[in-house]
Amino acid sequence: MLQGARHVHISSLNKASRECKIPIKIVELRTSLELLNQDIDALIIPGGESTTMRLTGNSPSSLLLPNLLDWLRNNSNIPVLGTCAGAILLADPQDGKGPLINASIDRNAYGRQINSFQAEVMTKLFDRTFPGIFIRAPRFNSDVPSENIVATCGDEVVGVRKDNKIALTFHPELSGDVAFHRWLIEQAKTIMEG
Repeated sequence: MLQGARHVHISSLNKASRECKIPIKIVELRTSLELLNQDIDALIIPGGESTTMRLTGNSPSSLLLPNLLDWLRNNSNIPVLGTCAGAILLADPQDGKGPLINASIDRNAYGRQINSFQAEVMTKLFDRTFPGIFIRAPRFNSDVPSENIVATCGDEVVGVRKDNKIALTFHPELSGDVAFHRWLIEQAKTIMEG
C-alpha cells in the first residue's frame, strides 16, 4: 500500500474471491511492523512508480521494502503477483541481494505516459489471451529462460514466473479480467491445504 494501483487490486481480489468461492482477508501493508504482525498467505506488489515506492518503502517510518524483500526470500513458497512497478522490484530489488525472479528489466522501456497502450497478451498460464494494459511499462530483457515465460505480447516477453512468483509488465487489475488474481488466491489455498 505504498503507492500505485493498490485499490484496483483490492477490487480485483474481491471479485476473484467471489468467482472462485474462496474467502479472503485483505491486509494493507505500509510498514514492516504490519508485515511482521500479520499472517500473509499471498502478496501483490502493485504497479505505480518504482522510484517513489523505493523512497517510501525504505523510509525510516516504513522500512517495509527491505523487510518485505527479505521476508519474500525467507518465505519462497508464498504466491506473489508483481505488476509493472512490482515487476521492477522483483527483478531489480536494489537491496544488495539477488533478484526474486529470473529476468532483468528496463524501467519505462516503452516510453512516456503518452506511449501507453492496450494489446492482446497470450498467457501460457491460462492457455488463452488476456487484455494487456501497458502504462509507462517496463520491458523484460531477452535473458528470460523460456521455461519462466508465462505471457507474451507478440514477440515480447511480458510475464515471467519463478516458482510461485509472477511478474507482469502490464496491469491485469485494470482489465476487468481477474484470472491472475484468481491464480494468486487459488495458489495460496493450495499451499495452505498442502
